[in-house]
Amino acid sequence: MRALSRRSVERPHWAARLEDLKNSVVGSTLRQLRWDLRLQPFHGFGSTERVRILAKVLYASPGTPADFHDQPVHDLRTMAVRGWRNFAGQVAPHRSVHVLLGDHQFTVRADRAGIVDATFDVSLPPGRHQAVLWTVPGNEVTADVTVFAPRETVGMVSDIDDTVMVTWLPRPLLAFWNAFVVHQSSRQVVPGMPMLYQRLVREHGSLPMVYLSTGAWNVFPVLKRFLYRNGYPDGPLLLTDWGPTNTGFFRSGPDHKHRALEQLAAEYPHMRWILVGDDGQHDPSIYAEFAERHPDKVEAILIRQLTEPEQLLAHGSRRPLESSAPTGASPLTLSAPDGHSLLRELQRAGRISV
Repeated sequence: MRALSRRSVERPHWAARLEDLKNSVVGSTLRQLRWDLRLQPFHGFGSTERVRILAKVLYASPGTPADFHDQPVHDLRTMAVRGWRNFAGQVAPHRSVHVLLGDHQFTVRADRAGIVDATFDVSLPPGRHQAVLWTVPGNEVTADVTVFAPRETVGMVSDIDDTVMVTWLPRPLLAFWNAFVVHQSSRQVVPGMPMLYQRLVREHGSLPMVYLSTGAWNVFPVLKRFLYRNGYPDGPLLLTDWGPTNTGFFRSGPDHKHRALEQLAAEYPHMRWILVGDDGQHDPSIYAEFAERHPDKVEAILIRQLTEPEQLLAHGSRRPLESSAPTGASPLTLSAPDGHSLLRELQRAGRISV
């Protein structure tokens, strides 16, 4: 067994230390009130030799069902819940979490934010699996785990905000509005993007999907249900922790995406990635820099072009942010305003059959 911590061991920023104190005081009070520990499982993924398990440990009032945070994405009763409810819970840091995956059982500790993010050496066939997670007997939950087949040499990494989902909000308010105000059922899909993704999946027979976003883990169920309801291919999400970090009040979104892409490159050395994003923030530069470092790991870069009003909301200018370009051999890079246009561009380039 190998459990790899993905959190820094550096001394946290003072805001993070204040948050740690709050978690300690509130957690102690909740334990005195006999609140229970509950697990929120996230979608794990991996290869036939190694998988990554993701979850969050939370406190719950007495009598809360063990699967309270483990509701299916097709449960329509949960679709009209405002996002703020996902932030109303109290995390339980540094708790031991047991993981049963196939015939393998492991134990790992959550980090200071209650997040479990660990990689385990296992032997599993390709396909969909389920891991069982628990802190104590009786609060078991199941987490989906997708194992990519060794024969799969092309995968896709997709941004979410303004790439698959229309936001129409000033970027400084985006996280707050999406997380706390918007109903889960009121988010709008970017025209043509679900069809584009489904066509890419069919073109490659099987296409490992990873959704990479700077959104908080708290909105995982919101995003999962949005993707399901609008016909996007299923796949794991790589999100970020909410709140202060070791270096400041909030973590860097570009750094999160850089790290995630480097991890994918290391874990799947034979995979070439289709990288999909938008030109409202830093996706073009992030993808270009990744392509420059790993030219053999990029199949294509697809950029959704925001309209002038969307650009203005995204960063205060009507023009896209300037982006760097790889200095070596450039991968196929296409830009268009929606999924329909990107599909036509791919057909002209001979990457998708007409």
